[in-house]
Amino acid sequence: MDARGEREPRVVLVHDWLTGMRGGEKCLEVLCRRWPRAELFALLHRRGSVSDAIERLQPRASFLNLLPENHRYYRYLLPLMPAAATSWRLPPCDLVVSFSHCVAKAMPQRRSPVPHVCYCFTPMRYAWHMKDSYFGSGRMGGIKAQLLERFLGWLREWDRRTAANVSHFVAISETVRQRIAECYGRDSTVIYPPVDTDYYHPVALPREDFYLVVSAFAPYKRIDLAIEACNALRRPLLLIGNGQDEARLRALAGPTIHFLGWQPNAVIRDHLRRCRALLFPGEEDFGIVPVEAQACGAPVLAYGRGGATETVVPPERRREPTGMWFHEQTVEALAETLVDFEKRRSLFSPTVARRQALRFNAPRFADELFRYLDGVLQPRAEATRRAA
Repeated sequence: MDARGEREPRVVLVHDWLTGMRGGEKCLEVLCRRWPRAELFALLHRRGSVSDAIERLQPRASFLNLLPENHRYYRYLLPLMPAAATSWRLPPCDLVVSFSHCVAKAMPQRRSPVPHVCYCFTPMRYAWHMKDSYFGSGRMGGIKAQLLERFLGWLREWDRRTAANVSHFVAISETVRQRIAECYGRDSTVIYPPVDTDYYHPVALPREDFYLVVSAFAPYKRIDLAIEACNALRRPLLLIGNGQDEARLRALAGPTIHFLGWQPNAVIRDHLRRCRALLFPGEEDFGIVPVEAQACGAPVLAYGRGGATETVVPPERRREPTGMWFHEQTVEALAETLVDFEKRRSLFSPTVARRQALRFNAPRFADELFRYLDGVLQPRAEATRRAA
């Protein structure tokens, strides 16, 4: 029973994979705290890699979890993931909530369907709108390119078809809401993900002369633009992160570029408090790091597409800006924006940046999401009471 003496709903939570505490897992964690007796499904679960609130639910993993050391190569298991997702069997429940950027939304329904709310981080990037960023335009030829295109065509069709398992879509941004409409022909409600603005906050430290990137080193993040722009202008750039693109990025780096590897949150926060500005050259679904930067009072220079256009306010949009956009994903466009920013630095106030970040705080996320889920559950609860 809950505090009102009503039966607590039987909730099933679904997540793509549990291999670390990133933005998606922080969204999931909020529901695990609210419903500690929920059942949790995931393709893969690396024990100890997520918070205690998630671990306490004892996640039920798919057959992919039987593969040894799968956390090192799980992204290459994409061809097997649809089969793994559809192998799940939904237990009796009142509500399913999936957190999906890959296949979690494909959880099969029971014969008597229950509401399934998908908190969608994005339709599969590699199958839809960012195929070239992942696989490269023209990098493959011949039979490999033909096989890849056939597989991706099948994956898009499967992805579109399994959207029917979802009764309600929630998007993490207006950008993702548009993608859901384009890919699945479905409308959705936007609820922005949570940002820990209590942890990420400014202190009385002077801004230093280095630019900063905090990111996984994946090709679509376009960190190469930040490196080459700072090479050309001979500006100091510190990079916090690692990933599959690291060797190529290190080969591009000139003498003013410094790689710090992946760092704990305290080190990231310290750099966000001291950097001249955060550089964010990729197109993201939402992008939590730019909001964390603004929470620490730092301006953000971002590519003017995707989620950053909803979180970073440029001078042309408001009298009190929090950053700048560049409108072409080229070294030249980013370098011009860096020079322009340096001429106009007096426009940017840490107080204004902080105020913008607070629009995305964690209590707001929990309040909006649970109000939405309560609205989904209410008709079912009323029907149950009438039947009793």
